[in-house]
Amino acid sequence: MNSSPLDTLLVKLANGEDSAAERVFRDYEPLLRSMVRRRLTPVLRSKFDSMDVIQSVWADLLVTYRSEGWQFQDRDHLSAFLARVASNHFFLHCRRNRGALKAERSLPPDASPALPLSSQPRPSQVVQAVELWEMILETSPPAHAEVFRLKRQGLPLAEIAARTGMHPSSVRRIIYELAKRLAEQRSRTSRMLGTPR
Repeated sequence: MNSSPLDTLLVKLANGEDSAAERVFRDYEPLLRSMVRRRLTPVLRSKFDSMDVIQSVWADLLVTYRSEGWQFQDRDHLSAFLARVASNHFFLHCRRNRGALKAERSLPPDASPALPLSSQPRPSQVVQAVELWEMILETSPPAHAEVFRLKRQGLPLAEIAARTGMHPSSVRRIIYELAKRLAEQRSRTSRMLGTPR
């Protein structure tokens, strides 16, 4: 009695032949994927897709099939078995992602404009601030540089005066002169940029 192509294929699969595994995968993959896709909600799709489930089915099935020596009467029995295994793997993927799905919340559609802007400066602003600070230190006398460092830390004039040994009016004058110098420089830069070449 001649064996059916399915019997031959399953024998090859049980013997560990990769070509047989590939053939079974090709034959049943569309059916199993469509079954899993029907169960995938948009929320679940953000965590895994149908191919993730099917690949886990085959990885598990090949090892177990060879070790357990399962036998199937016909193609229908094999299809039903694979569908049950795919269903089990689908629910396993759901359980693995249950915690993340419970914790995540979608923003309402109209929430985006109401979101607060970041209080952090943009990278370009950080670079400009660093360059400005380096220029201030390079062009200022050492005694004034210490005043600027303390002011940058947010200390009040009286505290800066106490730490540097200067009079508060001297500290105020140094900071005022720096502000005036920076304003003049900004004005010159604006005029240069506005002048046609």
